[in-house]
Amino acid sequence: MSQLSATAPGSAPTLPAPSVDKSVALVVSLLIVIGVQLIGQLVSPRQSLLFLIGGLLGATLYHASFGFTGGWRRMVVEKRGRAMRAQMLMIAVAAIAFIPLLAMGSVGGQALVGATAPVGVSVLFGAALFGLGMQLGGGCGSGTLFTVGGGSARMLVTLVFFIVGAVLGTAHLPYWLTLPALPPTSLGTVLGVPGGLAVTLLGLAAVAAITAVIERRSHGSLEREPATSRKGIERLLHGPWPLVGAGLALALLNIATLLVAGHPWSITYGFGLWGAKIAQAVGIDVASWEFWTWPAQAKALNSSVLQDVTSVMDFGIILGAALAAALAGKFAPKAKLPLGSLLAAIIGGLIMGYGARLSFGCNIGALFSGIASGSLHGWLWFAAAFGGSLVGVFARPLFGLDGFKRS
Repeated sequence: MSQLSATAPGSAPTLPAPSVDKSVALVVSLLIVIGVQLIGQLVSPRQSLLFLIGGLLGATLYHASFGFTGGWRRMVVEKRGRAMRAQMLMIAVAAIAFIPLLAMGSVGGQALVGATAPVGVSVLFGAALFGLGMQLGGGCGSGTLFTVGGGSARMLVTLVFFIVGAVLGTAHLPYWLTLPALPPTSLGTVLGVPGGLAVTLLGLAAVAAITAVIERRSHGSLEREPATSRKGIERLLHGPWPLVGAGLALALLNIATLLVAGHPWSITYGFGLWGAKIAQAVGIDVASWEFWTWPAQAKALNSSVLQDVTSVMDFGIILGAALAAALAGKFAPKAKLPLGSLLAAIIGGLIMGYGARLSFGCNIGALFSGIASGSLHGWLWFAAAFGGSLVGVFARPLFGLDGFKRS
């Protein structure tokens, strides 16, 4: 039985008073303030606001341990679906705002575009790779960033090779786009706003219901949110946050991202851009690769990363998570890594980066923002990534990691 389910309903284990890592909190806070000022001066106040939104996303992810990897693994191994139901609720809340807003086309002069992409072989293969990689690497796109912010050395290895894999993906994406695919399809466009929203919400409700049925059959009842003795401002600052509350916060922050940036929250494009810039700096002519000759990509490659929305928000996520970890007294870098765990992090990072580029995003850009935008590719991504994740759960013991255990 898991630690979460071992807690008796209604009981609230007394948590020790939080021991804030004051030095870390001070340094990270200064970095955030400097980042806001620097980005505002070099780029724009709008970009500074997106950096701060990224910080709030990072703090939310960390305080709730809101990742897709662990939640999917718990569903497979323990038949517990609380995390997946929180994810479906999060996407549903975002969709209720996204689909009507995207149909409007603009708000206050800001053009709005959704996270839509072709529906084809590239997404199917890339998402399956990503699902496998996230179980080996130990985190999805957002999970990798917030755990790196929390001081995880293993996840830093995953991130480094995530970046490498993303660059390789940019080299090969033009080929994958020649394979069979349907054009980008938005349910809101095809079915209209009411129809597209209804189909999206019904699909999300169906997934949540399936997890509930499986959990009830396995355990007799649904797992409750663990009780905690921390309340009010103490819980807000030091955690832990409830999954449902965190999911709602993430949905609202994604809506804010859409309104400010003009497009939904994404993560992995920044990794490919960072890797391409590093490769270019050491003499690799990535500018001649077809992907980086496309106008938007060429502009990003030749501009500061501070001008890239995804990169700035990723930096914010890392710093926001680091601040949350310091406030929770849990910022604890660990350098020792068993060989099997290290190999899993390397392999997982590589195939996540490659898969994310082929499938137009990760659990955030393709699944969360994709489905919330009404994009069909988001649903294909979800199915393929969950299948890949299932394989990854069974593969984890090969690297000395916890995997599938029959009770």
